[in-house]
Amino acid sequence: MILSIDTSLGTAVAVVEADGVVRAEVSSDNPLGHAEVIGTLVQTALAEAAHGAIGATAAASPVDVTHVATGMGPGPFTGLRVGIAAGRAFALGRALPVIPVPSHDAAALAILLADPFAEMPRFGVVTDARRREFAYSIYEGLDDDGLPIRVAGPALIPRDQIDAVLAEHGAARRDVTAIPATMIGLVAARALAAGRDLAGAEPLYLRAPDVTLPSAPKRVGT
Repeated sequence: MILSIDTSLGTAVAVVEADGVVRAEVSSDNPLGHAEVIGTLVQTALAEAAHGAIGATAAASPVDVTHVATGMGPGPFTGLRVGIAAGRAFALGRALPVIPVPSHDAAALAILLADPFAEMPRFGVVTDARRREFAYSIYEGLDDDGLPIRVAGPALIPRDQIDAVLAEHGAARRDVTAIPATMIGLVAARALAAGRDLAGAEPLYLRAPDVTLPSAPKRVGT
């Protein structure tokens, strides 16, 4: 049972079973205010999960989370770290392992699963990076573990250059405005089953924080 969290765009939380059954899914599309809603969304998701899978006709047993999956971005510094910190704190409190998932991989899996019988050409997941930039990753189908094959990215690019870059890769453009937490959980479940690590412990920040510590303390004259 995987508690999955992503705050790379909005704020999304889900509880997903290892076979992909969704027990709960809640979200906020607000690109700001992650810290204000994340606690409530986690509580709501866990409460809903205790009542059974979405669409189920009978109640299930209380939720027993075994793993926590966190979307690692790309995303803005302030928002992204809220979800990662919340996931790590929950995992620490219950002594659970954390599975880091590239957020664009979750978006790509959602696109690929939307029509599993279609011939999906190479495509680019494109998200708003603000400051007149886009973040993008290029994908090409699913591998033998059922995970999206990323052939390029994630990377930042000025908005007026995105179409040219996608054309160079021969990739169709797929603009994404929200990262489904259910797909974060499903990617994590497939990676766990395959014994694979898809991301490291470091978040994929879009850019460095605006406020940084000085490199050296200032000298004080006498």
